[in-house]
Amino acid sequence: MKSVLIVDDHPVIRAALKLVLEREGFKRIHEAASVGEALTILRQHPVDVLILDLVMPDGSGLDLLERIRSSAWKCVVLVFTSLDPLFFQERCMRGGALAYVSKTNSLDQLHKALHALMAGYTYFAQLVSSPMNPLQHSEKKMIDSLSNREMNILQHLARGLSNKAIAKAMNLSHKTVSTYKTRLIIKLGVVAAVHLRDFAIRNHLI
Repeated sequence: MKSVLIVDDHPVIRAALKLVLEREGFKRIHEAASVGEALTILRQHPVDVLILDLVMPDGSGLDLLERIRSSAWKCVVLVFTSLDPLFFQERCMRGGALAYVSKTNSLDQLHKALHALMAGYTYFAQLVSSPMNPLQHSEKKMIDSLSNREMNILQHLARGLSNKAIAKAMNLSHKTVSTYKTRLIIKLGVVAAVHLRDFAIRNHLI
């Protein structure tokens, strides 16, 4: 595994990852700051490993995972993100990722994940099953019921994007985004769209 693609919209993160990868012996290191750039590189260059942030300016890392899984690309995916593994690790596993590392951990965890992948293993966080109160348990079930697209739109709404901006970022119609917003209000049991942000923040979805 000597060719790698870093998909992250933060230049400082990409620079830090590049240093780690060079020390690990990777010779060809590609960088992408968006899902669109990542797809272009994947079409042009064979990549052994893809290091993926889930939060991207033009889409979701979960969407890119699905594209990779349904394609002929043979890269293994290591998710490197600030999003809570409690809500996103299992989604990534279902999407085909073979490792999940939180950005809140030391880079030593990234080293370990890379070594595991290069040895043919997976690397995922061992989630601590701490007791949940009834509200937390109920909201966890609601979150788990969301599709990846519903989750992505919820995150965009929680960050304050308008329907029009979300439609443009996700290449959807304004009407489709509005339909998803209504569906989220019903699924998550909130009174109105303005409460979606509170729900997302309370559950560390952004």
